[in-house]
Amino acid sequence: MSLANGFSWNHKLIRLLGYSIAGVSTSVAFPDADACFDVAQGLPYQIPISNLLITHGHMDHASGLPYLIGQKSMTSQTPPNIYMPPTLVEPMESIMRHWEKIEDHQYKYKFIPTEEGVAYPLKAPYYFKIFKTFHRVPSNGYTIFERKKKLKPEFQKMTPLEIVEKKRSGVEVETIIEDPIVSFTGDTRIEFLDHCEWVARSKVLIMEVTFVDEKKTIENARFWGHIHL
Repeated sequence: MSLANGFSWNHKLIRLLGYSIAGVSTSVAFPDADACFDVAQGLPYQIPISNLLITHGHMDHASGLPYLIGQKSMTSQTPPNIYMPPTLVEPMESIMRHWEKIEDHQYKYKFIPTEEGVAYPLKAPYYFKIFKTFHRVPSNGYTIFERKKKLKPEFQKMTPLEIVEKKRSGVEVETIIEDPIVSFTGDTRIEFLDHCEWVARSKVLIMEVTFVDEKKTIENARFWGHIHL
């Protein structure tokens, strides 16, 4: 693997792709869900992804958006869905207007302001919700859920034929299970864990732990909206 192609990491059946160097570049993709958390400065492995989930507007997390929008346009791809905190939409649109002047080209893109409590669709069977984070600027985290059907306990010992007959007679034999699969915080203080119960239940939790030693104090990390190991 290379920086251009992303570095892979697996947890059981969950495959992630990307990299993170605190304060420099952060971007992690979940290809099975067709989603990428933050985009750093923009790299080729992000170009095929259709859903870009931006935690906040700092350059080490979001400055690659013009590059990705331009690359997708150049390769005739459908404009991506770009989700972000509501207050970030207008400044990012202003940035894109300047880039359109620089490149003498009008781009198509969709900046979508996120709302708490809304389930946003991804590649089936996945969807995501946002959760509150605590940084120096408006920010939010993201959790990708998997929605799947499971036989209700009272039908699990039946044969396939018996289950089919139950369905034909109008009996609801399945229940919907919605599991938090991957949660991604971006930059935040640790208090995010107190504001969303499903984050701690995620099979994978990705936190940006910016400071790890005595070079920076816990107080300094908290002042700037970060986590200290």
